[in-house]
Amino acid sequence: MERYRKINLKLTPQRMAIFDYLDGNKAHPSAEQIYRGIRKKFPTTSFATVYKTLEALKKKGQIHELTIDESRRRYDPDTNYHHHLICLDCKSIVDVNIDFNITIPDDQKYSYDVIGNHIQFFGVCPKCRDNHDSQK
Repeated sequence: MERYRKINLKLTPQRMAIFDYLDGNKAHPSAEQIYRGIRKKFPTTSFATVYKTLEALKKKGQIHELTIDESRRRYDPDTNYHHHLICLDCKSIVDVNIDFNITIPDDQKYSYDVIGNHIQFFGVCPKCRDNHDSQK
C-alpha cells in the first residue's frame, strides 16, 4: 500500500481490494473480472470505481493495458519489460520474459524515435488443445 501512497492515490477500501486483486496476478484480468472478483468482499463497489482505478493506475505507470482481445481490455500489473503469449481460443495470456534484440532498419523508421517494442505470440494453450483433441 505504501507504493500507492507514494504516487498519491487515495486509498479507499475498494481501491485497496483492487490493488490486492492485481498484486502478483499473472492472469492479465479484464476490468470485468476484477469487478467480479472484488464484489464478493465489497458488494456495493461499482464498475465505474474499478474502471477509474485502473485508469489511474495506468496513468501512474503501475499497470499496463493490453488490447490483445478486441472485445475487452486486459491489465498487467507486471510493468517490467516482457512480451506475451496468447491463446487464440480461450484468450488466456502468459508472460514471455525473453529479451529480443530487434531493431528497425534506419530506412524504415520514417523519422520515428523508437522508444520500445512489444511482441505477441499466438497459439493454442494446452487446455484448449486437449479439448480439441478430445472432440475428435
